[in-house]
Formats: sequence, structure tokens, C-alpha cells
Amino acid sequence: MQSVKKCLTIAGSDCSGGAGIQADLKTFAAHKCYGASVITSVVAENTSRVISVFNLPADEIAKQLDAVFEDVEIDAVKLGMLPTAEIIQTVAKKLSEYNPNHIVCDPVLVATSGDALSDSGIIPAYIEHIFPIVDLLTPNIPEAESFTGDKIQDINDMKAAAQKIAALGAKAVLVKGGHLGAGHATDILLADNNVSSIKAAKIDSPNTHGTGCSLSSAIAANLARGFALGGAVFSAKDFITEAISHSYIVGKGHSPINHFYALWDKKDKSR
Repeated sequence: MQSVKKCLTIAGSDCSGGAGIQADLKTFAAHKCYGASVITSVVAENTSRVISVFNLPADEIAKQLDAVFEDVEIDAVKLGMLPTAEIIQTVAKKLSEYNPNHIVCDPVLVATSGDALSDSGIIPAYIEHIFPIVDLLTPNIPEAESFTGDKIQDINDMKAAAQKIAALGAKAVLVKGGHLGAGHATDILLADNNVSSIKAAKIDSPNTHGTGCSLSSAIAANLARGFALGGAVFSAKDFITEAISHSYIVGKGHSPINHFYALWDKKDKSR
């Protein structure tokens, strides 16, 4: 019988299907991994806006975690939307109890549309409870600015932010540079005291809904499959670049990326 690597996403639900657990599960599948999910929040959102956010009670999140871990041997965990300090503490406590091999955290604070998805004041909870247990933190520039309190305007600022976040307790940091207006999408990876620049062509496309969710879940899937951290990040970056370049129009705002571009027959004229 064929074996499969198993990944868990702990994140919010996007009813329009482009981000959150929906994007994570698609990404796991695209990387030939089985995906399980623990929902932290039900978000009524689409490609243009967030209408409402309903956070699940922390004890229900804990029960979901127990249900998964008591039955499934999880190879890697991806953390997404953890919208309150109580939820952060609950998730951190359970993950410390079950001690999965790999944990990647995308600290989701704001949706692609610009709407806030988390309570104000959760930054200290992230630093205290999440930073010590994750293998990689993947903030974008606004999120990195929230953690450091510093403005990021160029690559040198990104490197300084990565160093500062590491000093706060994160084992490894990937500062994503997509918000910079440069011609390339350059990310900064700080791991084992080494700084690497990961550069790719910046795709001129508005279809970026769920890119952060998908990048972090692709990294988690690669770690589950046995990649070293650097290779996991570089491969995930390539995946996102291709998924954006092969994206399609869904909705009236920021459409999602195409997680299954590699499976679609390019000769299919029906699309």
C-alpha cells in the first residue's frame, strides 16, 4: 500500500476558496501530501473584501487538534490565522504537547484585500508562544514591521528585520518582499545565522489572493517530504511564481493563484 506524507493546516477558512485552509489543502495536494485541517476562524470573505470574522472557541480548536493528532501521524504543520491571544496560547500548548517534526508559521494579520483578520495586541502572544516552537516564520513586510516596529523600505531593511525577529526568538525567518515595488520579488531567508536572498521575477498580476498561505504550506509540505529548510523555501518560491503566472480570474478583486497549474492540460481549449 502506498504511503503518503501528512500535513496539517491550523488556520482560518476562506469561503471563496482562495486563501486560508482551502489554499493550504490545495497546496498540500499539489505537493502530493495528504492534508488535514483545524479551523480557527470562519471568515466571510471574497476576492474583494472581508465581510465578517467568526473566531471559534479555543476549546473547540483544542478538540480539533486532539482529534487529528490522536489518529494521524502528522509530518508537518502549517500555522495560519491565529486571531486572538487565547487561540495562540491554546495552539502553542497543544503543539508543544504533540511535538510535530516541522512547524511553519505564516503570521496572518491582514487579508490581501487589506482588511484586518486578527485582534490588535496579539503581537506579544506570537512572540511569547509561537516564536519558540516554530521552525520558520514567514512574515510579509507589513507583518515584519508589526513585529519589529521598524519601517521596511528596501532589501537592507528586510535583512535587519529578519535579524531583529530572530533576536526575539524565532529560529528561522523568511521576510517576504512582495510588497516592495521592485522589478523582482525578493525574499530574505535567515537560518542558522546565514542570510540568503531568494529572487524571482515579479509577475505583473492582480491574482495574488492566498499567496502567503500557499507559500508557507508549500514550505511545510516540502519539509514533510524531506527537504532541508533552504531547499524547501526555494522550491516553494518557484511553485508560487508558477502558480501566479498561470492564475485565472475568479471574482472581481484579487483572484487566487492556480495551485494545480502542473496538472492542467495546456492544450485544453475549454478554459
